Amino acid sequence: MEEVRWRDAAVGRSLLMREGLLARTPAVLPEEGWSEFELLSTERALAGAPGLREAAVRTHLVAPGPVPEVSAEILAGVGADRLVALGGGRVIDAAKAIAAVRGGEVAALPTTLSGAEMTAIHRLPAGHEGSPGVRPSLVLADPTAMTSLPEPQLRATAMNALAHGADSLYTPIATELSRSAALRGAGMLAAALDAPREERDASQLALGAILGAHALDRAGLAIHHVLSQTIVRVCVTPHAETNAAMLPAVMEEMRGRAPAQIAALAGALGAEPEEIRPRIEALGGGRRRLGELGADPRLREDVLDTAMARAELFHMTPGELTREDLERVLAEAW
Repeated sequence: MEEVRWRDAAVGRSLLMREGLLARTPAVLPEEGWSEFELLSTERALAGAPGLREAAVRTHLVAPGPVPEVSAEILAGVGADRLVALGGGRVIDAAKAIAAVRGGEVAALPTTLSGAEMTAIHRLPAGHEGSPGVRPSLVLADPTAMTSLPEPQLRATAMNALAHGADSLYTPIATELSRSAALRGAGMLAAALDAPREERDASQLALGAILGAHALDRAGLAIHHVLSQTIVRVCVTPHAETNAAMLPAVMEEMRGRAPAQIAALAGALGAEPEEIRPRIEALGGGRRRLGELGADPRLREDVLDTAMARAELFHMTPGELTREDLERVLAEAW
């Protein structure tokens, strides 16, 4: 696809996706009404965006670490009400967190398949209050930049993207439109990942991730994201790989709780419902285990306690959930 333009008036967001867009960003931003801004990024991401640092009023480098801490470190130095975030989910979520405290707008230039550019999901800077729910008003998506990670990491972040759409299918606020976006995105992700890397359609992979994140933004998250987010925070495991390890086990659990939705997802992935677990594992590059990611089994009870304290786990997941149910899913993924 040469170009995608998408104006979502319901949430006030404009999206432009085009190959080679990142190299032209300093010229494209003024065309989209963004002539003055401060930039949040990393040295790695800036290396692929010539001229963007020079176009910014000020540049803030986002350190590794949890979003509440890294955004709090930057907050005092931000003076503009327009923030451009170039990077992965941590960078974009940090910009959203700062905007939630300071006010203003965020433009997102994603360099991974994290989906942060499409959602209003983020935490707040540590020690600060604000109005959470900031959604980037402008998204400039370059498929090559979004799919440039090494293959194992790319497949992990693609499974995170697939999880966005998958988890959104069965929430009580899912709609025909959100489910359609989720299933369309899942099919695009699978088709792209089935192709050899040298023949892969980067635009198909990037747009599949965008559609999945859009579905999650509209329909909300449920059991998969509650468990995965909790594991990342409690066990300090890598975000994308944690999602990739959890998704096959959670989707197998959901086969009995939301059979119609999981059958539709399996169909979008080109599989029968009973094959959904091995199909997802194959798309993700093989079976991943939480223990291999460094998750300490002694923290499993802490994970369960923290997850069960989150109300959305029960409000957004079909069927009655017990601690034993969650324990079984964790054991399958550990």
